[in-house]
Amino acid sequence: MSSWSDELIIGATGMELRRASEWLDAACRGRAAPREPVERLLLCLNEALTNVMVHGGETALSAPIRLLLEFRFDPGGGEVGVTVSDAGLAFNPLSAPRKALPKTLDEALPGGLGLVMMRGLSDWLDYRHEAGRNHLTFGARWKLP
Repeated sequence: MSSWSDELIIGATGMELRRASEWLDAACRGRAAPREPVERLLLCLNEALTNVMVHGGETALSAPIRLLLEFRFDPGGGEVGVTVSDAGLAFNPLSAPRKALPKTLDEALPGGLGLVMMRGLSDWLDYRHEAGRNHLTFGARWKLP
């Protein structure tokens, strides 16, 4: 199995979110990752970064956000993991209760389904809080035809 990694440091702004998405997309295209898992990762990245900016507090907005992209390939497929590291308020999304999906439009309220989406789109989620920083990792796997 071969591997490759890259890193990007961004600020907590909308323009930086866009730059992070472009970086992830370009890195995945450059490594010939299939489109479907890349699209899932892009949605998870946007959700994770939006959560940092909206819910992370003052330190999340003032400290750099570190993104780590890790690829692993073997002859039958591969996987890509993205770790978002921020200095915001500690929050373990894995311990958050699973939110029930609304059964009708009348029950549907805006917001609150980001974790549901991330759990459904990623093949794995991992979280740790270390040295005053949140480290959220999500990833996607694929098999080659």
